[in-house]
Amino acid sequence: MYSEKPLALTSEDARRLVSLAQEKGRRLSGASITILGEAQQTVWKAIRDGLAGTIRLAYAEVNWGRIESWHPAPGPFYDVGPLFDVGVYPLTILTSILGPARTITAFGKVLYPDRVTKEGVEFHISTPDFAVAAIEFEGGAVARLTTNFYVGHHGKQKGIEFHGDKGSLYLSDWQNFNASVELAEFGGHYEPIPYVKEPYTGTEWSRGVVDLAEAIQNNRPQRITGAQAAHVVEILCGIQESFRTGKPTTLTSTFTPPEPMDWAR
Repeated sequence: MYSEKPLALTSEDARRLVSLAQEKGRRLSGASITILGEAQQTVWKAIRDGLAGTIRLAYAEVNWGRIESWHPAPGPFYDVGPLFDVGVYPLTILTSILGPARTITAFGKVLYPDRVTKEGVEFHISTPDFAVAAIEFEGGAVARLTTNFYVGHHGKQKGIEFHGDKGSLYLSDWQNFNASVELAEFGGHYEPIPYVKEPYTGTEWSRGVVDLAEAIQNNRPQRITGAQAAHVVEILCGIQESFRTGKPTTLTSTFTPPEPMDWAR
């Protein structure tokens, strides 16, 4: 079974799906899969190779614009909010590289409650269209995740930055496989680094399905597992709980991080 993102809207449902797959002896995989892209694999290899030293801090930005400006039916996007719709992309990349998350402190708010569709129909939203979270990972690294359905794609805060003891790595886009990848030594300036492989232009959405099929054929684990997808759902729910209660939340689930692509080792 290959699922679109997110795997579920509650941690309980996500865990049940993982348990059911285990009981039935079936494989469960799903989106997002952008960690399998050439740019994403390039920044991950640079981290494994120690080019930036020990990674202690990451900034992940999701400024995803106003859905009603381009989509004919924006309502369902606002019902679930940007956190669950697009926060899963950088979270899958961050958990692949940094491992499981353990504690979360978050804030959420409805920034722009009254919207108008392209057809001129007014609608009101109540799910936060903005969320920011500080996430501490099991290995000690901390990430700040920002998601919103307010700032457009023109915003200069985008992609993911990884900051380490020796320097920083910048992935300009967590979605497209041909995003730019740059390295800056501490105190220096960002400079491009070469891809581990000529990148696919845009996003090859089928790559996760292909990896699952190859994993079955070769009797190896698929790279994006149901357990990781369920852990990302727990992070999303933990962020939601934290900004609703005003208190930090603790996560308990875990997963085995994926292996790099063969061509990126």
